[in-house]
Amino acid sequence: MASWSAPSPSLVEYFEGQTSFQCGYCKNKLGSRSYGMWAHSMTVQDYQDLIDRGWRRSGKYVYKPVMDQTCCPQYTIRCHPLQFQPSKSHKKVLKKMLKFLAKGEISKGNCEDEPMDSTVEDAVDGDFALINKLDIKCDLKTLSDLKGSIESEEKEKEKSIKKEGSKEFIHPQSIEEKLGSGEPSHPIKVHIGPKPGKGADLSKPPCRKAREMRKERQRLKRMQQASAAASEAQGQPVCLLPKAKSNQPKSLEDLIFQSLPENASHKLEVRLVPASFEDPEFNSSFNQSFSLYTKYQVAIHQEAPEICEKSEFTRFLCSSPLEAEHPADGPECGYGSFHQQYWLDGKIIAVGVLDILPYCVSSVYLYYDPDYSFLSLGVYSALREIAFTRQLHEKTSQLSYYYMGFYIHSCPKMRYKGQYRPSDLLCPETYVWVPIEQCLPSLDNSKYCRFNQDPEAEDEGRSKELDRLRVFHRRSAMPYGVYKNHQEDPSEEAGVLEYANLVGQKCSERMLLFRH
Repeated sequence: MASWSAPSPSLVEYFEGQTSFQCGYCKNKLGSRSYGMWAHSMTVQDYQDLIDRGWRRSGKYVYKPVMDQTCCPQYTIRCHPLQFQPSKSHKKVLKKMLKFLAKGEISKGNCEDEPMDSTVEDAVDGDFALINKLDIKCDLKTLSDLKGSIESEEKEKEKSIKKEGSKEFIHPQSIEEKLGSGEPSHPIKVHIGPKPGKGADLSKPPCRKAREMRKERQRLKRMQQASAAASEAQGQPVCLLPKAKSNQPKSLEDLIFQSLPENASHKLEVRLVPASFEDPEFNSSFNQSFSLYTKYQVAIHQEAPEICEKSEFTRFLCSSPLEAEHPADGPECGYGSFHQQYWLDGKIIAVGVLDILPYCVSSVYLYYDPDYSFLSLGVYSALREIAFTRQLHEKTSQLSYYYMGFYIHSCPKMRYKGQYRPSDLLCPETYVWVPIEQCLPSLDNSKYCRFNQDPEAEDEGRSKELDRLRVFHRRSAMPYGVYKNHQEDPSEEAGVLEYANLVGQKCSERMLLFRH
């Protein structure tokens, strides 16, 4: 693999004020309120820090709910995969999949307390309307007009950067890529999925059934009792047979990667594919993936087939502002945006859209074939993603969380995410993580809550030095303190200050805020 170089800075265009649109949860026409910005490109570290402040992306649009005003407050939720133990209902879903793969058995009915979906957000209509609107609103023509002049200055500027030139004016590298499609310049060639755990050898016979194991334990117990009784009757010391091994709980990997018989009815393969049209595997499966998405939207969200356009699908689930990164200490697949495809007998039946970030795997969306709803693919994919996070952690120790998007307590059908424990919710005021068990009593009383119980606690990551914020203006990057000295409109500072407080000091100093 070629040596890794640091990515160029994130470039964002912030939309001042709040946006109101129809809520995808309670259907309030203008009840959903959020702040938003268009990310022409973004580093994985910047996005990691943003989601740790309540932001979330939908395509290249990055938004943050106005928590104390929106109709259905959306709290960022993360699960601890390293401590995760599957519940009884989770185990039922995994066993159901194994039975289907091994023998083709189709379970009748769903498991008790089983959620409808797993990582599927239901605010699709609002997201699409907003993305379509902002795709036009975003001044891409102005940005693309800069390409010519930037290209001529690029080489000269890069030389000054390498010589550690002035900290006042820094020209971002590879800014041309940011102003275009935003696709990674280097396609990822690694296609890996979760690897079976130890002992998951497909050539070995299947694990013994629980019923058979119970019978074996009972038989051994009866033999022990009979032997002890006979020894006592003959006045001999009691010599017990070896005790049956205790039934240790199986790990998540044991449950997922149980070996199948050679004559298994079905074959399931999970592939991790970079979300980039420069990747051949992503390209070759695009049409099949889009057809599956259309089928899902029509059946699950009752959309008309003609509404599901390729351009909409591409903007929402294929386009990503995240730049692919391959640091030496990172996961083998690198960081960035991916599609985790579930291939059953040679066809795609589900796709999980994922972002792999420095500290977590972040679930973006899931769509699946409604014909296989009996397999509870929402729950199954979430468990696979948790196991995948654990696998990535083995090489990249700091990558140890699984972000499930937003937890919406005021919407009962969105509470299922709280079933993946242990998990935390993000305090919307101080941006610290609080165990969900401590949050639920407060949420039962009020849909908006500050979870941090320390009344003196503040947002430690808030913007403290506005002049250090970075802006991109007239083909150059500069601190806001320099930029504002040349501006005649003092009202502009209100929007810049709003942006700085929302993204925090760290991101405001790293990301480039585009100014016209």
